[in-house]
Amino acid sequence: MFKPNHSEITSIVAAMSSIGASLTLEQAGVAIGIITALVTCVVNALYTIRKDLREQRLADSQLRARPKQE
Repeated sequence: MFKPNHSEITSIVAAMSSIGASLTLEQAGVAIGIITALVTCVVNALYTIRKDLREQRLADSQLRARPKQE
């Protein structure tokens, strides 16, 4: 597993602060909005997939529990 040392962490923080300092408030707001939209899309997709799987398991169990009609 990769464990960064102190100088690598400092370098990464400095790079991120440099990028952050170069953005205007409007650009930062747009970037945060885009990131929020992407995260929301991924979370919604995962929720929908899990919901579909739950509903499918429920439907399968209800079909198995139902007595057979002749």
